[in-house]
Amino acid sequence: MNRLAFDIGTSFFWGADTFPKHPSEVGGLVAGIVKNLVLFSGVVFVILLVVGGFLMITGAGQGNQQKVGQGRQAATAAAAGFIIIFAAYWIAQIVQVITGVAFL
Repeated sequence: MNRLAFDIGTSFFWGADTFPKHPSEVGGLVAGIVKNLVLFSGVVFVILLVVGGFLMITGAGQGNQQKVGQGRQAATAAAAGFIIIFAAYWIAQIVQVITGVAFL
């Protein structure tokens, strides 16, 4: 019987050494999850930006100001969310450099 199997550490956490082998080694797991969430937020940002731009273009072409407003709101929310996530990640990096404690 063939099974589909893969090592979750190398597939999702950029190296087998980051996946915790003991319950006290949760830092590597959290770091891998955070890196994947930042990547996922970038993908969501691009999708929302494209959808917002599409709504603005189609709304302007039809003269529908409500659609233009929805598109502008989607693009603005996407940009604001990405800036918050980007700033939080870099603040964590700065704290990591200042304290010397690797947590991400």
